[in-house]
Amino acid sequence: MSMVLSAEEARVLGCLIEKQMTTPEYYPMTVNALVDACNQKTNREPVVHYDEATVEQALRDLNERDGLAKFTRTAGARSLKYVHKAPDVLQVDDQQLALLAVLLLRGPQTPGELRSRTDRYVEFGDVAQVEEVLEGLVDREVPLVARLERGPGRREDRFRTLLIDQGHSPPARPHQQTEERLARLEARIALIEEALGLEPPGPV
Repeated sequence: MSMVLSAEEARVLGCLIEKQMTTPEYYPMTVNALVDACNQKTNREPVVHYDEATVEQALRDLNERDGLAKFTRTAGARSLKYVHKAPDVLQVDDQQLALLAVLLLRGPQTPGELRSRTDRYVEFGDVAQVEEVLEGLVDREVPLVARLERGPGRREDRFRTLLIDQGHSPPARPHQQTEERLARLEARIALIEEALGLEPPGPV
């Protein structure tokens, strides 16, 4: 199975995986908790400023991708909470999942960086083990990770996840969903005014 996530979907999925693996006491997650996690200023690249509508749309889109994210009902909870199903959908183990999560949240990285940044998720014996797991993700029938060409002055290989089309993804637009809702609302008001024979208001 091959899929390419939007920047918003990738950030939300990465946050769900991160919380489930590093702070399970705060998982499953509400939309508000996901907004805070997505907009976190540390361990994120790039830093974004998503609103609730953006996160809710990303959750709906992930649900349509073979149920990568789903809501769950927790006894006594007032708000819906969300979980991810990445291990089942992507067919990955915990080490593979940890590497994918950090790549989703921080973009291309070296094996050394990945070992350091996944130490809260799982344990890797050394950088060589990280490289071995990465190669497994590269060599799958449908690869989830790709090795990048070394740039000038770089002595280590870098890897990126193929779950994001990082070469062509548009920059994140944190208020896109809000703007679209406002546009639809304004269009609806205009139709109502026309049906009632009301004159539209003049320019302010």
